[in-house]
Amino acid sequence: MIAELLANAPVFILIAARALVMIEIAPIISSESVPQMAKIALAGWTAFVVFPQAVSSGNYALQGIEGGAFSFSFILLVIGEGVIGLILGFFLTMIFAAFSTGGQFFSLQMGFGASETFDPLAQIENPLMGQFLNLIAMLIFLVTDGLRNLFLTGFFRSIEAINIVKLVEGREALFKMMAGGLSGLFLNAMIISMPILGTLFLVSLATGLISKAAPQINILSEGFPISITVAFVLIYLTIPFMLEAFIAILNSGFTSLETLYSALNPAAL
Repeated sequence: MIAELLANAPVFILIAARALVMIEIAPIISSESVPQMAKIALAGWTAFVVFPQAVSSGNYALQGIEGGAFSFSFILLVIGEGVIGLILGFFLTMIFAAFSTGGQFFSLQMGFGASETFDPLAQIENPLMGQFLNLIAMLIFLVTDGLRNLFLTGFFRSIEAINIVKLVEGREALFKMMAGGLSGLFLNAMIISMPILGTLFLVSLATGLISKAAPQINILSEGFPISITVAFVLIYLTIPFMLEAFIAILNSGFTSLETLYSALNPAAL
């Protein structure tokens, strides 16, 4: 195995480049709290595990780099592998963004628009309810073997199915998947937030009618506690349905990746 690895060192480097870029972008493991050396080690171990399959798949032999020298064309191939890893990680990040976006939709409506918390994983400021749904999504991702699917479906299957040449040739399928991911981000966010957002809209409408019927009531001081209470009660009641929606959204993301692989290389799947 070691002799074969040394004989095909360029192949190993290409695989490691794809793995490292995906790890740097993908949810959870891309966090700044994860040491950079751990990410590099994980990328190297992942490349070592899938190396035999990569050599036997023929994707890298078709590129003429099997055992080849380190040339300018090889550098371009490394960049191409990084682009593939970037696409994989970015697509999964878009799926995760639907959860925090869904929380942002009703944070302002329930009175938490000005309250933001620091997300230690994404290293950004996130509205309170967006951070809450994001944490739930991360837990579901871990409980439902999301990391395993990330490396099996997101990485291992990509090694079997595609290289940068096939990706360029099938760029229409890639653009279709990315456009579908962006549109699905907002659609999934609306699906997640609509029960709470719609109810809070009715609460705001009712408090507005009350303020017109009884102007002496200080609706500004009474409306916020009502909206917050109603929102938390709804979250408590709808959390089982949210969990099912989270799982369905995550599974649909991996299904979209499988669809892309089959479109780029039907013979490999």
